[in-house]
Amino acid sequence: MTAGSAATEREDLARALTEAAVLRGHFVLRSGAVSDYYIDKYRLTTKPALLARLTAALVPLLPEDAQRIAGPALGAVPLATALSLASGLPALFVRVDSPKDHGTGKVIEGLLDAGDRVVIVEDIVTSGGASAAAVAALRAAGAEVIGVVAVVDREQGGPQALAAIDVPFRALFTRTELGLGG
Repeated sequence: MTAGSAATEREDLARALTEAAVLRGHFVLRSGAVSDYYIDKYRLTTKPALLARLTAALVPLLPEDAQRIAGPALGAVPLATALSLASGLPALFVRVDSPKDHGTGKVIEGLLDAGDRVVIVEDIVTSGGASAAAVAALRAAGAEVIGVVAVVDREQGGPQALAAIDVPFRALFTRTELGLGG
């Protein structure tokens, strides 16, 4: 793929993402912030063709030494699964809101050995709170969290919050690149 065709594919993917998932109105985000737009992650991950395109674009953002992909439940589970299939790396699912209250009671589902190098995949990062909670849970289980990759960075403090806990961050798109307001 040439640089020009890669740029065109990126622009087409940004347009497809925006058309499929950006809603306008008055929204309160997970972080508590209020916004005039909302990116509906389920509209990103429940459309097979769009999910496949996003996954293909995320694979190059994965650190080369990653051994596992973790997705915070529930929103990032489809992304983690798709990225696992595309990359061949095993997936983990992290319950960041509350641990399972039945069965095994696990916070982390999937096989994780102490010292495993894990990259977290996120749909939308705002303040970085869910990502930081997933980092804490994975570190408590002995994982080495080597990065967070996201579909969209809302540019509202997420990268800075992750940097403060020594976790590199990469996003496929920023809100600015998608032409979205605050």
